[in-house]
Amino acid sequence: METSAGTGEAAGAPPDDLVWLALPRAVLRMRRLLLAAWLVPLAVLAGVLPGILAGVVWAAFALVPCVALLWGWVLLGRNWRSWRYAERVDDLLLSRGVLWREETVVPYGRMQLVEVTSGPVERHFGLAGLQLHTAAAATDARIPGLLPAEAERLRDRLTELGEARSAGL
Repeated sequence: METSAGTGEAAGAPPDDLVWLALPRAVLRMRRLLLAAWLVPLAVLAGVLPGILAGVVWAAFALVPCVALLWGWVLLGRNWRSWRYAERVDDLLLSRGVLWREETVVPYGRMQLVEVTSGPVERHFGLAGLQLHTAAAATDARIPGLLPAEAERLRDRLTELGEARSAGL
């Protein structure tokens, strides 16, 4: 087994002291509010309209969006907890997924463009996304819902590291 120079760790293996950073809680609040903004009016329509037109028994259709809201509420929490990222010496690690775990390694030397984006809803919640474009389109990565200061810090750091690592190419 090949080891990293002087560390005694297997090459490519994450070090034990790797610091994983999670997404801010505002991401979860934003996503849950959007879920409720869609499903609460749908529940009202599904209950009131059939209740008025066809009878009180048909108002039970409002339960379908209510169950979807509760189920989505739980799933959004699990999904939010699954997102994390870590900066290593040569690359950025992204990890996400509940059922199917996906881990992406983005080498600094392969980064071509690092963008900070923020739509109107994200700005309302004080969030921004970080989009990483690499030489291979399949390895493009995104970190959603960072605090703007963290997104800008990460953008500057990744750009600096990307320029330093790709200088030898």
